[in-house]
Amino acid sequence: MEKDIIEKSPFTFDASLYNVQEHWDYIQKYKSEDHKGRYLYWDTFRWRVAKGDDPLIAWWATKLARLTQYKLLDYTDKEEHPFVFCTPDTLQAKLHRITQFSAEGLAPVNSVKRNYLISSLVIEEAISSSQLEGASTTRRVAKDMLVSSRTPKTEDERMILNNYLLMREVKRVKDEELTIDMILEFHRIATQGTQQNGVIPGELRQDNEIVITSGMNGNVVHHPPCYTQLEERLRLICDFTNTDHSGTDGTMFIHPIIKGIILHFMIGYEHPFADGNGRIARAMFYWFMLKSKYDYFEYISISKLLKEAPIQYGKSYLYSEIDDNDLTYFIYYQVDIILRAIDQLLNYLQEKSKEFEEMTTLLHGSSIGDKLNFIQKNIVKKAIKHPGRIFTANEVAVDYDISANTARKYLNEMSKSKLLGSYKDGRTIAYIAPENLYEILKN
Repeated sequence: MEKDIIEKSPFTFDASLYNVQEHWDYIQKYKSEDHKGRYLYWDTFRWRVAKGDDPLIAWWATKLARLTQYKLLDYTDKEEHPFVFCTPDTLQAKLHRITQFSAEGLAPVNSVKRNYLISSLVIEEAISSSQLEGASTTRRVAKDMLVSSRTPKTEDERMILNNYLLMREVKRVKDEELTIDMILEFHRIATQGTQQNGVIPGELRQDNEIVITSGMNGNVVHHPPCYTQLEERLRLICDFTNTDHSGTDGTMFIHPIIKGIILHFMIGYEHPFADGNGRIARAMFYWFMLKSKYDYFEYISISKLLKEAPIQYGKSYLYSEIDDNDLTYFIYYQVDIILRAIDQLLNYLQEKSKEFEEMTTLLHGSSIGDKLNFIQKNIVKKAIKHPGRIFTANEVAVDYDISANTARKYLNEMSKSKLLGSYKDGRTIAYIAPENLYEILKN
């Protein structure tokens, strides 16, 4: 992403720039979104106007339509210009779909779904968020480290472990109000034991040397606010987050999903730390979603999808900053990411539910099938799929959010029933999937 190759909006909106009566046909034709429901920025919009129409006038009409819908936030850039956003029809439709999924899709989460999903967020988001920030450890190695509780061997592994601990902390404090101390604690957890960019865990940056550059040739695309203003600006963010925006008793209504996305943007914009800002911004979004009772956000990973298109992620920040502080660009992008994550989650659940039904059918004819609980059945499924696979109590405990003692009990029961073999690996008891497990179950 290059700030100098993204063509800037040709003007800051001025209602008197063109004559309303003379260009009434443009006002009727061009709304806040295009005819496909896209909230376009000038660099794309200019090529999408109707044949024969003047792009500048069409852009002016579009900006006028957006101006009539803007909500003003009590949050400004470093030059004290306020940030704004709007919620056009297509955005409201997308928010409705997300909320509907919350009501009908995974809330309440039944026991089968919960057992499949229990560690999805804390592990998937820990790995993907770190990779988005440059960690190069493979997913297999990263997950092995987390489930085995081994000490990180590299800076990248340390980052992933820290993110894992951060997501667990996000869940723990989801009912508390936001404070600067909470933000600092999130950062301390996210960066402890690392040395990148001279970061000091849990401390705000102490200079203005941090700038945001493009990934291709290092052009500066964002200068965060002065470090001397950070404490006061973070206090304003806390005030915004803790303010009631439910629309009751005359308060402004901000949809909780939009508010969480705005919080994500604010932390990224302020860039309050020497390192780890992206991870903290995304963690803050999750924290607010869980706080707002969108519990199923515990089971999806936005970083996995953001990682697939980091340039578009960066552009959504940049468009908002350079087009009159219009946060709607960033909101649209994040809402689309959430919807894609939901679709992936639904596909995953469908696949896993089918596998569970097949396993239930197999076990139904087995003398031991009725004695196994869900976790044990799921271990059997993995064992059949991967003969020779090793299971440990720590791995099972992490995967299913149970204690190590409970996990060990389940594995020992399976070992006594010959569904798993067992052997000592130092002080640890390891359990191995037998080659003939399928035949064992049939007897």
